[in-house]
Amino acid sequence: MSDLLSATDALARHLGLASDAPLLRTALTHSSYAAEHGVTSNERLEFLGDAVVDLVVTDAIIRDYPSLDQGTGSLARSKVVNEATLAEAAERLGVAHAVLLGRGEQKSQGAFRPSQLADTFEALVAAVYLDRGYDAARDFVLGELGDALRDAAATPDEVDPKSRLRQWAEARGLGAPTYRVDGEGPSHATLFAAQVFVNGVLAGTGNGRSKKAAEVAAALAAWEGRNDA
Repeated sequence: MSDLLSATDALARHLGLASDAPLLRTALTHSSYAAEHGVTSNERLEFLGDAVVDLVVTDAIIRDYPSLDQGTGSLARSKVVNEATLAEAAERLGVAHAVLLGRGEQKSQGAFRPSQLADTFEALVAAVYLDRGYDAARDFVLGELGDALRDAAATPDEVDPKSRLRQWAEARGLGAPTYRVDGEGPSHATLFAAQVFVNGVLAGTGNGRSKKAAEVAAALAAWEGRNDA
């Protein structure tokens, strides 16, 4: 418990919130813990935080990167506002050591799952927004994601494999690729296998330690094996 309190205190200081602020506790409350203890989960805050992060990054692109048009700006934003980047930011903040999880999630090391880290990051952004206002939330988001945004803005055309495959398929009237993902193994060490279909035809397969990683691997395989490669 002392480690949890220490991690929460450190996070609170970084966010500019009181360590006992109700919004902070809610932001750190996973739905599994909420169900076991009859309290409010962070899901509504996550919903709000998702919108705030998107607005902050989009606003920064418009204000600070005039060379990016709608297309390249959208690509740059997608390289910043995604599960992997938000999870990395949450990991740097020590979120995994402060989040409140139910017993099952604790046993499966759910605190370190990228999807959980990304969701909690968004909930924390919402807590800052509601407690301290938009400017504070903007400063926090850009403080944590600013480097990723600068990198994305410098190379907006270096699109991730999933986006690149989708653009290629849609340009040829084949529609957006679809993915099928299956997982094997214990929840704390699941290996995911993905298949990607283009126009209903299997185009590539890939494996990864998360659903996103497996889908990216499958998309890369499909891209490299496309007909006009």
